[in-house]
Amino acid sequence: MEQTVTILDQIIGFIDIGTNAVRLLVVKINPNFSYTIISQEKEVVRLGEDEFSDNILKPEAMNRAIFVCGKFLSLAKTYGATKILTAGTSAIREAENKATFLQRLFNETGLTVQVISGEEEARLIYKGVLSGIDIGEEKALFIDLGGGSTEIAIGDQYQLHYTCSLKVGAIRLTTQFIGEGWTKPISDAIYKEIKNYVHYNLRQVKMVVKECGLKLAWGSSGTIINLAEVAGKLFKKNNGDLVLNRKNLKRLASTFCSLTLEERRKLPGINPYRADIIVAGAAIVDAIMDDFGLDEISVSHKELRDGMLVEYLSTFESYKELQKTPLHNRNILHLGRSFNFDEAHSKIVSTLALQLFDSAKQLKLHCLSDKYRDLLDYAATLHDIGDIISFNNHHLHSHYIISNAELYGFDRSEITIIANIARFHRKKLPTSKALKKLDLTEEAKLAVMILSTLLRIAEKLDRSHTGIVNKAEFTDVKDGVVTLFFSCETDCSMEKWSIQQNKRAFYEVFQKQLAVSCSVNQ
Repeated sequence: MEQTVTILDQIIGFIDIGTNAVRLLVVKINPNFSYTIISQEKEVVRLGEDEFSDNILKPEAMNRAIFVCGKFLSLAKTYGATKILTAGTSAIREAENKATFLQRLFNETGLTVQVISGEEEARLIYKGVLSGIDIGEEKALFIDLGGGSTEIAIGDQYQLHYTCSLKVGAIRLTTQFIGEGWTKPISDAIYKEIKNYVHYNLRQVKMVVKECGLKLAWGSSGTIINLAEVAGKLFKKNNGDLVLNRKNLKRLASTFCSLTLEERRKLPGINPYRADIIVAGAAIVDAIMDDFGLDEISVSHKELRDGMLVEYLSTFESYKELQKTPLHNRNILHLGRSFNFDEAHSKIVSTLALQLFDSAKQLKLHCLSDKYRDLLDYAATLHDIGDIISFNNHHLHSHYIISNAELYGFDRSEITIIANIARFHRKKLPTSKALKKLDLTEEAKLAVMILSTLLRIAEKLDRSHTGIVNKAEFTDVKDGVVTLFFSCETDCSMEKWSIQQNKRAFYEVFQKQLAVSCSVNQ
């Protein structure tokens, strides 16, 4: 049923009560459907501790979960949350005494929990992970390894095709095969036994995956993230984006098994609170990669609570329309709107900057690819985002915000390029010393110089923020002089004067003089 209320600076909290941990997400949802993350919290409570032998939640585990849920509820309300949505997963849905736990939770905290099925959990995780990637029409595999279960989904950017939930989780299989409280090394035989058990449970899913011929796989959850982090530390394979490689996972599993619990807790990058269940977690992922023929799994920090947020926003028609925008553009727009940027001015500057890019390329002033054209577009959209801090040196503030924002779908080099185009769109030109400090290729450094100069000119063409310049292009190169022509709706002497003040910047990059010509539309 379509929701008709209007979002107006709502603050919403989302709580995920998992088998291993309780997670909180608090966001401010703006009228334009951008949102700002106010708080993200996680506490390990081990609600499923010693549960899976008799399907009974233990009193101590319930006490820990209720205490943390109460604290998270208070924290969300402190931030001004007017609504708290709470989901319970494997540990709760399988417990014979779940009614007792849920009643205690309500009596002691006021929280009402929606206990979701494994398939619903898989669907929401798919939505959450998908909000941070762009895979188009190519089907991908989505894997979330929890404490009590593993959720698997298959889908593309637009449609979910398959979901399932398997009763193989890091805590469950640790209890079943290793034993809670085990501190010694783990034999190869036990590790193999865990893998064989997982293989058995994957029989039906394996057939579906084989039929789909999947090449892409995304993994989420703390266990998968931590496996990738430790592998990156031990095998020096972490180059920015987290990827879990099958060969490295097998080496990592062998290392885990050979160590005592205390030794595992001292490994570089490991979460010490996860060291006791990491071997079972590694065995689950190892079996999945073997059965599905996966050489690597890309790792996502998005999860169930992010899917809960997407699900909530999706009840609004305007948000659904926004989701039709390509991921890169949507995330750039989301960031700009989160900082209340001048959207009309940004659109004008972006249009002019792209006109300059295209005409300069036609005149062979540069030979940058369309990839850089897109990055110029994004930088032009966000170039004034730093105004929210202060106008003075706002280009530096823009650089900081873009560099540190979670721009999902972009790699680190792309974010660096966008941020530095915005940084150098005014005041100081990019010096050799400044460019040398950037972790970029020589081609990318040259692109920063060229694109920041084009943005500098485009921004001056809308100095009044009124959109009086409707077209701008480089029209001619002759005797070392490039002609810039632009047309205006009214007198544009201020814009022409502003361009004249930036001729030196143009010469520094293109080694050519700049002549300016303009006309007023009749």
